Amino acid sequence: MFSKFQRAVYWWAAMCAAGVLAAAQTGAPAVTAASSTPKAVAAQAPAPVPAKTQEKEQPKEPANGPGTNISVLVNEVVVPVTVTDSHGRFVSNLDEKDFKIMDEGKEQSIQFFSRERSQPVVVGFVIDMSNASRLQWKHYQDSASELALTLLPGDKKYSGFLIAYTNEPELLIDTTNDGDEIAEKIRKLKPAGGAALYDAVYMAITKHKMVKGEPIEPRRVMVIISDGHDNASKKTLDQVLELCQRQLVTVYGVSTVAFGDVTPDERNLVRLAEETGGRVVSPLQKVYSDISGYLSTPSDDGNYALTVGTGGYASELAQGMFRAITDIAGEVETQYILRYVPNVEDTKKKQFRRIDVVVDYPNMKVRARKGYYPYVP
Repeated sequence: MFSKFQRAVYWWAAMCAAGVLAAAQTGAPAVTAASSTPKAVAAQAPAPVPAKTQEKEQPKEPANGPGTNISVLVNEVVVPVTVTDSHGRFVSNLDEKDFKIMDEGKEQSIQFFSRERSQPVVVGFVIDMSNASRLQWKHYQDSASELALTLLPGDKKYSGFLIAYTNEPELLIDTTNDGDEIAEKIRKLKPAGGAALYDAVYMAITKHKMVKGEPIEPRRVMVIISDGHDNASKKTLDQVLELCQRQLVTVYGVSTVAFGDVTPDERNLVRLAEETGGRVVSPLQKVYSDISGYLSTPSDDGNYALTVGTGGYASELAQGMFRAITDIAGEVETQYILRYVPNVEDTKKKQFRRIDVVVDYPNMKVRARKGYYPYVP
């Protein structure tokens, strides 16, 4: 006879043997005391998907990496174009078929074309507040305020910012849709100090609050009111010109050089504008353009047909400034926008590619950017 203790031991051994036999027949794991612990349950969880399989399911990053803007600089070139007739009037009724784009001499296929008026734009107003602008500042002050109100009428499609510069540039009004705010600030400015034009251009490109979609839509425009002189910048003309071209900025200049004055510095402003597809207007140089023989009227005050300080002189100045505002505002609002993906063999990886835009009509003048940089330095 077995004692109660011996019967209990035999019963437990039999049960364990039965469990092992059942496991062997079914392939299921044997149940043990340890198998009910959390650690054992975790060990039985399905194995994670191998890393290689997961990578196949993830979208691939662009070859140039996330967060780069090479797709704009390399894969798509944006070319704002202005066309005028022999009298300087804007031509705004051309079609895509009327244009040809040559990239390094090879004709390109235009992927996008628009001639819509009032296209979205971000305008950077850059104003010379050096001592050199003091003499004519009152006239330019009023005109700059009017230009801000004209280009920023309150529509959300249009935004702008204001930078003034003396020895150093200063961002006075960051990106806003409120033209009144910029105009009011301009009315309070007073000239003093040196001129850091190139540093101001650099700040205009790198420091303003970006608008979603720049520089494709809205596109970037810079209006510089200056004589082109610079005596305080850390940046150079070549550096900021390249930056403008890389960042698709079109520069327009309003020259503050007075009638009869000649300054080599004005060529700097002209170069910035023309190389980026813009131009420079010189309202004070045209004060006497409609008056013939003004030198035949000598006076002790100088050979002026319109005496400085009189109503006639002020009126002529006002008309010149009004024409400047109208010209720039009209050009910004009536540009054609062309885009293309370059189809050019570039085995030498040129640092700068030249663009030529051609219109198949006689007596038409075309203004567009001179080229672009296809590679990020």
